[in-house]
Amino acid sequence: MKIISWNVNGIRAAEKHGFFEWLKKENPDILCLNETKAEPGQLSPMFINPPGTAYSSFWASAKKKGYSGVAIYTKIQPENVYFMNKPEFDDEGRVLVLDFKEFTIIAAYFPNSQDERKRLPYKLAFNDAMLKLCNSIVKKGKRLLLCGDYNVAHRPIDIARPKQNENSAGYLPEERAWMDSFLASGYIDTFRHFHPEEPNHYTWWSYMGQARAKNIGWRINYHCVDRDFLPKVKSSVIRSEIHGSDHCPVEIILDI
Repeated sequence: MKIISWNVNGIRAAEKHGFFEWLKKENPDILCLNETKAEPGQLSPMFINPPGTAYSSFWASAKKKGYSGVAIYTKIQPENVYFMNKPEFDDEGRVLVLDFKEFTIIAAYFPNSQDERKRLPYKLAFNDAMLKLCNSIVKKGKRLLLCGDYNVAHRPIDIARPKQNENSAGYLPEERAWMDSFLASGYIDTFRHFHPEEPNHYTWWSYMGQARAKNIGWRINYHCVDRDFLPKVKSSVIRSEIHGSDHCPVEIILDI
């Protein structure tokens, strides 16, 4: 089973860059999108059920127009679809949860802590709520895949210029410490499992200063699984050759 997660930085913008042609060619079983910046009522039917495909789509949209939002395209019908059940986060369209027979998938768009730590308390509250949600799913005996834009580069190897960014949003000590605690709670960063010390692998590049061409990036998009799900993970890769956003897709293959 192929699952792809991608921060498209606006699904309507992505459509103009060939999103649907890419989707047909790539043909994942499940596609999780972050930062859709749209709600279904604003979109044409092709966004809801892409023609010529077997996908159904599910959406979590922000109350604020053109902001945040996640969506999942899936060929497999879920048993349940739900949100985080916390209005302060659901109102920003940050989480979508689908239960399948063999596992649960969470598509998440973690908050940005912003300059001068303006939203750091909000982000850390979201992070704590996310860990509780993940733990509650695993305690029910479900296998879990948490995918999306975590908005944090975990270790120096995950960012091109760690020293220069020690006080930057997305690389703050508090954010990285939460990632430490999340992984210590029994979750696996699947990319690092397969590529433990390989440098220069990033998923986001600034639009400024030819950052992508120079590969001055950050690895902030992840596929994490609970430890018991790891044997089913066959590969986890970064698809940096795919353009159309300031992020690139990340891909995981499951033996399901």
